[in-house]
Amino acid sequence: MEGLELQILGPAFLAGLLVLATHVPLGQEVLKRGIIFIDLAIAQIAGLGIIAAHSFGLEVDGWQVQMIAGGSAMLGAVLLNWTESRWQQGQEALIGVIFILAATTGILMLANNPHGGEHLQELLSGQILWVDLPRLLWVAALYAIVLFIWLRFKAQLGNLGFYLLFALSVTASVQLVGVYLVFSSLIIPALATLRLNLSGKRRLFWGYAIGIIGYATGLLLSTLTDLPSGPMIVWCLAITAVLVTLLRASINVFSVQADKH
Repeated sequence: MEGLELQILGPAFLAGLLVLATHVPLGQEVLKRGIIFIDLAIAQIAGLGIIAAHSFGLEVDGWQVQMIAGGSAMLGAVLLNWTESRWQQGQEALIGVIFILAATTGILMLANNPHGGEHLQELLSGQILWVDLPRLLWVAALYAIVLFIWLRFKAQLGNLGFYLLFALSVTASVQLVGVYLVFSSLIIPALATLRLNLSGKRRLFWGYAIGIIGYATGLLLSTLTDLPSGPMIVWCLAITAVLVTLLRASINVFSVQADKH
């Protein structure tokens, strides 16, 4: 119970809420476009930029690292937009290849680093329990800009605009929660609400609800069991999505039976 301290869980839960704020609507768009693994590819490219910055001896929280990570992700976004216009039929396969290349390049760069395994694990699983409020403030400002542009100019963005906006959001998220949670926050709520045949604001509401419950439950269980918080939250997101889907399906069945009677 000593781990259940507000000063630890509070910033971690706020980080989860910030990630969900942008990733739930963006995840629904990713699912709509059928480019499921774009977030993994761009997140891995951003992570590769972070690894490169660390190899140059730059500070983890320095602005240079943010510029390199963001620039890498945006270059990846431009590349994916170019491949979509040139080879749309094979886009998903190319995204997978780009992800593998970025991931293996990161492993090669960390091969001779005595702390390489630790850095790689942090990149994948994240360190959500160790986020601090100053970092959350600049991430919140970035996400506010992303959400404003997305909600206000969604129809005018086009493919490249969407990819660039997505890259900025994912770059910040990877450094907060890691690659696994970035993918889960984008896809699991979107997939669950798609299964529920929801649309518009109702779909957003249920997507946020699934994400919030998943993060809250995962953080609580990870501190009680002393297990890694990232993987625990991923599982809690998946279980919450399944339970909500089953619950809604049961309610619909009872409603149909009541109407018949």
